[in-house]
This record gives sequence, C-alpha cells and structure tokens, in this order.
Amino acid sequence: MRRPLALLVALTVMTSSGMALAQGMPVRIDQTSRIALSASARDVIVGNPAVADVTIIDGRNILVLGKSYGVTNIVVLDARGRTILDRQIMVSAADDGRISFFRGPDVYNYSCSPRCERTPMPGERDSGSGVYSQWSGPYTTYSDRAAAAAAAAKASTPQ
Repeated sequence: MRRPLALLVALTVMTSSGMALAQGMPVRIDQTSRIALSASARDVIVGNPAVADVTIIDGRNILVLGKSYGVTNIVVLDARGRTILDRQIMVSAADDGRISFFRGPDVYNYSCSPRCERTPMPGERDSGSGVYSQWSGPYTTYSDRAAAAAAAAKASTPQ
C-alpha cells in the first residue's frame, strides 16, 4: 500500500517541477538562448523589447537575447495565426566571471576573463564618466525612433 502512495507523491513532485520549468525560461543578460519550435513560425511578438529581443534563425529556430533585467514574454504564431509558443522570459545577471565593485551608492561592474574590464550594466549610474552612455546610446536612439514612428502612425490614422 505504501508503494503506490510513494509513486503518486513522486509523480506529483516531478509534474509540478516540470510545469515550473515549462512556464519560464531563464536568459542571462547579454547572452542568447535557442528555442526550437514545434512548427514553422510566421510572427514573433516580444512583450517588452527593452528586456529581450528575438532573432529568427529559420522557421523552426529562434534566439532570445537578454537585453536588460526583467521579465517579459514571447509569443510565436504560425501561418494560420495559431500560437506555437507562449513563454515567459526571465532575464537575470550572469554571475560567473563578473564582479561588482561598490563605492558608496555607486556600483561598477567588471567582466573578468582573464583580466577584469569595465562592463556597465543597465541601471548602473553613469557617474559622469560617459562609459555607460556609449553603450546605452544606440538603445536610446532606437527607442526614440520607435516612439516617433508610433506617434507619426497615430497622427496619420483617420479619426
């Protein structure tokens, strides 16, 4: 009698942990993770493009790039508009080979491989050196252009 109960408990634990893994996908910041799709994709929608971005390799494979810390989702649709994939993406820091140096309220991030070099991360204060600005500039420009295009599209739409 105990054996079926133990088997039921083991199956319940395996099922619940498998569901947790299926619900979210961890991606490290500034790194990519590959997702193989069950069918050919037509459209890919990223919930928050500031957190993650997607590159389509071919119809059945995509790469997810972690751009900044946070959680977003990715929805992939097939040619008929059916959902192939709807997955939560959790972007977090890569701990290995990195150190953070705290000086008062300021934090300075370094990547060490084999020597340590400054690698500013999102949310890090620029502290007047302009180091982070050189990396965030292209993202800010892209964001400004996207906002201007959305405003222009809204203005040209008949009311």
